[in-house]
Amino acid sequence: MKFDITHALIKLYPEGAKFVQEGIEYSGLKWVDERPKPTEKELNDKVAELQTDYDAKKYQRDRLKEYPSIQELVVALYDADDKAEIDKKRAEIKKKYPKPE
Repeated sequence: MKFDITHALIKLYPEGAKFVQEGIEYSGLKWVDERPKPTEKELNDKVAELQTDYDAKKYQRDRLKEYPSIQELVVALYDADDKAEIDKKRAEIKKKYPKPE
């Protein structure tokens, strides 16, 4: 995923902000909100923060694709062998996609 100033504005003003966007660049942003317009640096910093956070969690998205389904987990609650297999599978996935330090 690639973040832009629209994502930054949503994070900076979660309750909403009034603007008209005529392009992806900051210069294409027509601010019509009564609050002060964020600076280009504030927006760029927020975009960088969002991108860094997203990139750092890639291992979570990768793990999620391979983790057991909810149905498999429910079945494993009632069968010790199934639970052991689920635990083994999860450990393998965590090893395959380690959490960054």
